[in-house]
Amino acid sequence: MKSSALELAMHNIRVNSLHPTQVNTPMIINDATYKLFLRSGELTEERFAESSKSMHALPVSWVEPVDVSNALLFLASDESRYITGVTLPIDAGAMIK
Repeated sequence: MKSSALELAMHNIRVNSLHPTQVNTPMIINDATYKLFLRSGELTEERFAESSKSMHALPVSWVEPVDVSNALLFLASDESRYITGVTLPIDAGAMIK
């Protein structure tokens, strides 16, 4: 991403990337994911939510799809016209833990 941002900047093309944590979608809210995180006991969304929450600095189990979409809309908007070469974590503080 940074190499592309550097190469394309002279053409006024910005390149950034989004890095979300777990997002409340069927990709993580499913039995297979529960089995990965919950090695024993009942495989429920509630138990998975508690396990998932331990990954984040903020007290949330996951982010909502709209949170990722809003970040994308910002980066695609004129308000971010001078932002390029950025990796934007939408991770509830997972990377600072």
